[in-house]
Amino acid sequence: MSKHRPALFLDRDGVINIDRGYVSRIEDFEFVEGAAEAIAAFNQRGWFVFVVTNQSGIARNYYTEDDMHALHDWMQARLAEKGARIDRIYFCPFHEEGENLRYRKDSFDRKPKPGMLLRAMADFPVKREASFLIGDKDADIEAAKAAGIAGFLFTGGNLERFAEWTLASFEDGNRG
Repeated sequence: MSKHRPALFLDRDGVINIDRGYVSRIEDFEFVEGAAEAIAAFNQRGWFVFVVTNQSGIARNYYTEDDMHALHDWMQARLAEKGARIDRIYFCPFHEEGENLRYRKDSFDRKPKPGMLLRAMADFPVKREASFLIGDKDADIEAAKAAGIAGFLFTGGNLERFAEWTLASFEDGNRG
């Protein structure tokens, strides 16, 4: 059995990239300052790094799953150029008010519910008590708490500095 390791969970829009509302095209994607460096630093520590992202734009017919996967492939390639790696991207394409009937439903994966986080912890040997999430919305923090991990609210700025501050605070006993 693999050794359990801590995990850094990151929301996408507003944490990894500037949130411009339903970002689905490469030309609209802009990394948050320090995002690649933050991910690389946690990779070097031996942590898992996961993205957990609501993607209701798929249910709303703003873009397709294929569009999202193409953007994620591009994002992963840009991160790799900076020595950063995301172990897996979990996404929820569902929304109960979606236009696309295939995706119109409530889902346990849609934050603030914890489904994506719990799935990551089932798929990988995650050390839950040593893991935390960085998100930019209350729904992210609620999902983290529901999954039994700490959650920290990122309000902008340099993600690497915020992640390092968060880790130091977490290690000092602040559990979000």
